[in-house]
Amino acid sequence: MRVRVTTTAVGLVAATALALYACSTNTSERTLTAPSSVRTGTPAADDSTTAEFPLSSAALDARLLSEQDLGSGYSLKPGNSSSRHDDVTVLGCPALNDLGGDAVTGGSLDFPHRAKAAFTYAGSSSSEVTEELYSDTAAKLSTGTDRIFDTMASCPNYQVLAGGTLIDVHVQTTPTPRLGDEQWSQLLTYRIDGRRTVVKQTAVRAGTMLVIVSGAPGLVDAHITSAVRTALGR
Repeated sequence: MRVRVTTTAVGLVAATALALYACSTNTSERTLTAPSSVRTGTPAADDSTTAEFPLSSAALDARLLSEQDLGSGYSLKPGNSSSRHDDVTVLGCPALNDLGGDAVTGGSLDFPHRAKAAFTYAGSSSSEVTEELYSDTAAKLSTGTDRIFDTMASCPNYQVLAGGTLIDVHVQTTPTPRLGDEQWSQLLTYRIDGRRTVVKQTAVRAGTMLVIVSGAPGLVDAHITSAVRTALGR
């Protein structure tokens, strides 16, 4: 069954898949441990102090990780508008169509305040890490993010047709870090023209802020804690 998707929520999958296709590289990232619950509600002891009200996009931008924060070997990527496609269709997952929203290739979630930065590691397009910050009421962030990740997890295998290119997608929930108030994490495996790429996406809500780090699994694991702490001004 073919389902035409028009939602920024699915940008978590589609925009990443499109960028990977544009890179045309062959990567083999390590896999993680066996799946566990995608969402937990146990905060870490040092993450209880968060913003009481939603922050502006400008305030979020100032809380993104920088090249200096990441360390040696990281370079900030320019805008990736060239990797976007207007015609994206999801095959085999009708639930993704029910999320609603804007264009699937937008690569951003439908929250009012946002900031984003993407980096490559050691000049390799196959070793990338992207950070996204969002701000809204705690209830809206919790409900919206939970719905997105649950919907993605409900379709462990489907396909994305982007600009005539067919992308096989496998979604697996993974253990979450004990950060913030709520956590979500998924491992996505893309197969494009015989190439296999593994991407991890981890989201942490701390009060009125949502931090999402995605990219090569090892890089996500290495930087999610600093991303959350920097976003919280620590």
